[in-house]
Amino acid sequence: MFKSLLNRLHHYFKLHPILFCIVVLSFGITLLIFVSSIYENHVRATVSYKKNDLVENDVYPFAKMRNLVMVAGHSVYTSSDCGKVDKEDSWFLESYQKNPGQAATFLSHIQEGVKAAAKDDESLLLFSGGETRKDAGPRSEAQSYWAVAESKGWFGKDDVRSRALTEEHARDSFENLLFSVCRFRELTGSYPQNITVVSYDFKEERFAHLHRSAMGFPESRFFYLGTPASLSSKEGALKGEAMVRSQFQEDPYGCVGSLWRKKLKRDPFHRTIPYPNGCPEIGGLFRYCGSAPFPGSLPWDYTRLA
Repeated sequence: MFKSLLNRLHHYFKLHPILFCIVVLSFGITLLIFVSSIYENHVRATVSYKKNDLVENDVYPFAKMRNLVMVAGHSVYTSSDCGKVDKEDSWFLESYQKNPGQAATFLSHIQEGVKAAAKDDESLLLFSGGETRKDAGPRSEAQSYWAVAESKGWFGKDDVRSRALTEEHARDSFENLLFSVCRFRELTGSYPQNITVVSYDFKEERFAHLHRSAMGFPESRFFYLGTPASLSSKEGALKGEAMVRSQFQEDPYGCVGSLWRKKLKRDPFHRTIPYPNGCPEIGGLFRYCGSAPFPGSLPWDYTRLA
């Protein structure tokens, strides 16, 4: 019976080869659509189950948070005594950071971040910075800042402690911002409606214009809180900032040349960066490298021109 059917098909193919091919192709496409439909329904059911399961088990512990307050780290606290947070020898300082009053500027950033978060019950405070100094050991800048805030009793804003966390992989200022947005997504299940960055006042142009623009985040929803550098370091800081800013103007995503080499040096323990696993919607932004703005779509595109 099967042999007879093959003979008939062969005979039909000889008589009408083009029509035969069209019929076979149509049948194949119909079968493929049918199988794809079954698979898609199965995947949807699986995803739906997972989403419901996530909600029921409250996987996002900070789902009610809407805004991000990010404090960019600049050093690692190395002292075993948290009572010496304002002492330069309690921090691991690079040569250009070894100035009187430098430690006090770190403390100022931490305090400003806590104050900003205290004013907004829907804000999540993130201290950002990785294990950037080999001689400081496997301690992150972010954990250093969190520990200092803890030692200071959160500057009288105890309610902030429960929504203050860390982002421990950033190696430069652009990653401070990008990684913190991804970390926010990991913790809340959504992206921040508003972003407030805390750092030095002379870095405002870098964060509020260059980095924000590179991420395509709306200017109307981006805020910056800057504190001054120590008087003894101000002149050198301004010169250094001008150089770094020009580098980011040429390489907005810090993925080539001197900016990339600097990042490699700031990863002495070869930490595996988990992002963008927790923020798949902006995975393209993590992979992008170019001098022009990222061309893909982003979760905040609907207000990109705001």
